[in-house]
Order: sequence, then structure tokens, then C-alpha cells
Amino acid sequence: MHTRFILINTSHAGNVGAAARAMKTMGFDDLVLVAPRWANVLRREETIQRASGALDVLAKCRIVDTLDEALDGISHLCATAMTPRDFGPPTTTPREHFAVLSKGELPAHIPQGQGIDLAQKIGVGEPQQGVGFLFGSERFGMRNEDVYRCHVCLSIPSNPQFGSLNIGAALQVIAYEWRLALGGFGVQAAAVQSVLADAAQVSGMLTHLEQSLVALGFLDPAAPKKLMPRLNALFNRAEVTQEEIHILRGIAKAILQHSGQAPAKGAGLVAVGGKADLNG
Repeated sequence: MHTRFILINTSHAGNVGAAARAMKTMGFDDLVLVAPRWANVLRREETIQRASGALDVLAKCRIVDTLDEALDGISHLCATAMTPRDFGPPTTTPREHFAVLSKGELPAHIPQGQGIDLAQKIGVGEPQQGVGFLFGSERFGMRNEDVYRCHVCLSIPSNPQFGSLNIGAALQVIAYEWRLALGGFGVQAAAVQSVLADAAQVSGMLTHLEQSLVALGFLDPAAPKKLMPRLNALFNRAEVTQEEIHILRGIAKAILQHSGQAPAKGAGLVAVGGKADLNG
């Protein structure tokens, strides 16, 4: 479902940039400004700085004079307001409404309000085209006549003693919740998945480590007790990776070199795939 974010009478240029950035992080790019305070708001330095790289969203953004012009192609309107109206659409949380909206189960009743008849505007019974999210001015919020034109009023469940959100922050929450309802984005791994060490690599590392512990005087080979079996159990539980095995064997090698002892046969450095690998 096509998504549009509409800012009405925005007075601070930085909020336009913040809105563009919030939209881009959630994969949206249709932004419309209705009668903003600054005619050149998309070119103002504060706007560009707060967009922080979302310049493509600003480049695509449209500025119009009236809300009617911003609603072209939009069939479901969501107001964003902290205070419910006495006469207007039902108030609900974004997550609750989006759970229904994302399944295409839009309400059949179109609320009547001041100004144009919304049912006539969007066409009741026609295939749904898109969803629009309306955000009011920083100075006075959303006007009643604009809220009345919407199907629903979304209220972010915030602290009752301090529930006012900056427009950029509020838009980010709405965009996140809507993206989540649409399926969201997969979490990207920060790095290549490490490969677990196999039993032979763990065994070779333990042999190497045992030699270094003897060289340090920490382990008495005549009375080893259960030190090595306990270390073996520890590393099995830890599920060490091949990179971690290399680190541990490097430590063992450095201990042996510092003590003047050479590693036992099979505990030297072997080149594997162009990289030095401690093999045992």
C-alpha cells in the first residue's frame, strides 16, 4: 500500500529534514508539505543538515497550498494527535490500528467533518490506493477540521505527564510501526558469521596451552590433577571459534618463547590459505 507523510503548516525547517531522515530509515519517500512557513524550506541549511543524507527524499518532496492537493491518490487518512477530539474519528494506538490496516480491513464508515465530504473525496467502495499520515503544526498541532476528515486519530502511548513529541520523533515512531506492520526489514549481521572450531582444533589448542602452563610453573606435569579436563570442558561449553583458537594458541606460543622453550612437535605455525595458522 502506497504511503505518504503530510506535514501541515510546518514552522521549523529542521523538522522537515528530520522527517525526511526518519522516513528514509523506514523505506518511505513520499513527503508532502502543506503551506510551510518557509517557501524555500527544502533548500534551507537547517533542513539539509537535519536530513543527514536523506536528500533524495527532500528532492522528491512536494509543497502544496492546501490539504486537498496533498491527498491525491490517498484513500485512508490517519491524523496524529495527542489529545482526542470530542467530535471526530476514533482514537487508537498506531500498532493496534496498523494490525488491521495492513491486512486491508479498512473501516467502512467514513467520518463526516467540516469542509469537503471525505467519502466523496476518496470514493467509498473503490479499491484502496494509499494511506496518508497527517502531522500538524509545531505551534498549534492539528486543527479540528483536519482531524475530522480522517478515518482514525493515532495517539502514541507516551508518558501522560510529558507526552509531547517533536514532529521528527513522532513521525519516526509512526513510520517504524507502519513498516513493522508491513513486514519490516530483516536485521543485518554486523560481521561475517564465525566458524566454530572442531574437536581436533580444540584438542591441539589444549595441548599447546598445557605446554605453556607447564613452562609457567602453573601446571605440575607430575601432578596435573584435573586441570586439563576442566579446561577441556570449559572450552567445549564456550563453543570457541577458529579465530579464538588462533588467539589462544598465539598466547601459548608467546609464553613458550618468553620462557625459552620451543613448542612441541605439531604446535608450530602452518600457513593456511595465505594466513598464518597455529596448527596442532
